[in-house]
Amino acid sequence: MLDFYIIDDKQIKPDFPEKAGLVFAGQLDEKTFSNLRQKGIIARRFDYYTDFRLDTALIKQIQQIILNKELQIDTDIKSFIQILDIASNKQSGLIAYSD
Repeated sequence: MLDFYIIDDKQIKPDFPEKAGLVFAGQLDEKTFSNLRQKGIIARRFDYYTDFRLDTALIKQIQQIILNKELQIDTDIKSFIQILDIASNKQSGLIAYSD
C-alpha cells in the first residue's frame, strides 16, 4: 500500500512518519494508483514504490484536473479525492510512503 500523511510544505521529509507525528490521511493500492496515472490524475514522474510529496499547489492543481475532466464520480478518483480533501482542509501537503 501507498500511505499518505499530512505534512507542511516546508517540513523536512522524515524517515518514519509515525516518529515525526504525521497524521495519516489515507492509502492507495497499486491498482488504484496505476489507474490514476493512466487517467492523468497522478503524474508519471511519481512511482508507487518510491516515496514522494505533493505540495499544496500541486494538490490544488490535481483537484482542478479532476473537476475539469469531470471525474468526481469515478471510483478510483473518489478514494484519492478523500485524501486530497484532508490535506486541503488542513492547508498542508501530502507525503506518500510505500510499504
